[in-house]
Amino acid sequence: MKKKHYIIPIFVPHHGCPFDCIFCNQKKITGQNNGLSAAEVDERINQFISTIPEPLSQHIEIAFFGGSFTGIEIEHQRKLLSTAAKWKEKGYIQDIRISTRPDYIDEEIMNLLIKYSVSIIELGVQSMDDEILIKSCRGHSANDVVHAVSLIRTYDIQLGLQMMIGLPGDTREKIDYTADHIIALKPDFVRIYPTVVIRDTSLERMYLSGSYIPFDLDEAVHICKNLLLRFNDAHIPIIRLGLQVTETVAIGKEVVSGPFHPAFRQLVESAVYKDVLDRTCINEEIHDRKTIEIQVHSRYISSLVGQKKSNIEYVLNKYSIGYTRIFPNDSLGFGEIKIIKK
Repeated sequence: MKKKHYIIPIFVPHHGCPFDCIFCNQKKITGQNNGLSAAEVDERINQFISTIPEPLSQHIEIAFFGGSFTGIEIEHQRKLLSTAAKWKEKGYIQDIRISTRPDYIDEEIMNLLIKYSVSIIELGVQSMDDEILIKSCRGHSANDVVHAVSLIRTYDIQLGLQMMIGLPGDTREKIDYTADHIIALKPDFVRIYPTVVIRDTSLERMYLSGSYIPFDLDEAVHICKNLLLRFNDAHIPIIRLGLQVTETVAIGKEVVSGPFHPAFRQLVESAVYKDVLDRTCINEEIHDRKTIEIQVHSRYISSLVGQKKSNIEYVLNKYSIGYTRIFPNDSLGFGEIKIIKK
């Protein structure tokens, strides 16, 4: 039986980061506003593991999210990492993940991370366009990203890069430029976040003054559809697409405006499958059929169908089809379908 993958999230909001990125309010995003002691981290890990059946037989990961981990005071880093490493030495933990800034990576930091068995590093790249980085008050350059990636790649460690679309000054051309450069850096995985306006941020003030207009949901879905296909073609998995929903992160709560949706990834995948359905129906000359059978990987059945069956209704109406039946076919990859005429 395949091992289940459990992630123990440890949030260190805004600790170690002296910058105030215009989109960022880590206290809102993480739902926490206090730092954690090593003892508190140890207790959280212990509690989480106690809920996992046969924990020594599962794949369990500790992930330090939020803020800029390698900017934390060095002794506090050591305490947090040694706590995590202790659980790894016991055999309960397989991976330790940290998230940080590209300009907070050097040889000293890397040696510290390796010493305490960190196996995954995520860098908040956001954009590879220096003008956008300046407008977003990121405090680092695109060259810092290239340097950090080059250094990390000299170690046996997994690398993830985070990208944002819709920052001030962003355009579709600049989004493509960033995607090109991220693909060229060959990360093991990426995360893509459409920019949303969070309360109590500089971006909110820009939005309220009219100097910043976020992408709308349809535009963000269309852009991310193309990004999903590009990264898929490059064999780089997107492990997250869209901001994670929490108790506070939702429209009408802390999200003031922007392309936020609790099922954003499914909207994007459904947009891909709508195009695939259209193209396949044309190629297969599907029209005026009483019934067609559509095969798709079981993982993507809901994306094929679309929210409120929107994709299926689209095909039925456009091609005058009476009825569709959906069957799983796990030999098909993402974006692949097979239509059987009846």
